[in-house]
Amino acid sequence: MARKTKGSKVVAIRKQGTARPAKDGSLADAAYIALKEKIVRLFFLPGQYLNEGALCELLGVGRTPVHQALQRLQHDGLVEVMPRKGVIVQPGSISEILKILDSRVTIEADLARNAASRVTAEEAAELKKLARVKVVGDSRSQLDNFVEADRAFHSRFADLAGNPVMSDIAGKLHDRSIRYWYLHLWQTFDGRASGNEHAAIADAIARGDGEAAAAAVRAHLESLRTRLMRAQNINSGRPFLRSR
Repeated sequence: MARKTKGSKVVAIRKQGTARPAKDGSLADAAYIALKEKIVRLFFLPGQYLNEGALCELLGVGRTPVHQALQRLQHDGLVEVMPRKGVIVQPGSISEILKILDSRVTIEADLARNAASRVTAEEAAELKKLARVKVVGDSRSQLDNFVEADRAFHSRFADLAGNPVMSDIAGKLHDRSIRYWYLHLWQTFDGRASGNEHAAIADAIARGDGEAAAAAVRAHLESLRTRLMRAQNINSGRPFLRSR
């Protein structure tokens, strides 16, 4: 775990595993993926200062891959690299996640519409299966399992749209959304409702009904917005998700 001084600087991190090159990637890609997962799953907390040397030790790689990974994470909006000062995990704000959800509505509705015009019967069956993954376990493992299932489902229908540029943007926005599940939305987590919303999207895509698929995506993300606002009301005054 990270140990912080009074000024919140990370002075040591216990080594928890080594970043390995992705099958078709590099050490920088592996470091990027590993650090991103630690940020979105709150191993590193919003507002926490990170030390590049400690990150190298944590991941078992040199400074160049870690530096490159941090630059990518800054581009993703997950960290801020401050010259001569260090790296800080970006704090969350209610205004930020609302903008992320608005952007996801615009992009993912279009992706679902396009997927409906291109999907094959085999792909439709696969998407329906992903939409109906059951989430089991205790409260923490349920959330972990849901995050993986949610990521797989949204990634798959985005890929089916046949637009890798939009799919990549959607994936980055989705990853930024995940942090808010772990920060606050776990309190209003409803795996069954989300599963039903995924099923509605998958069914519309399978029927080739682009407008219904887009509408189902909008309804799904509006449901997330409603739960977010409910969680914000529950947690008003807590530091990690604050209004600007």
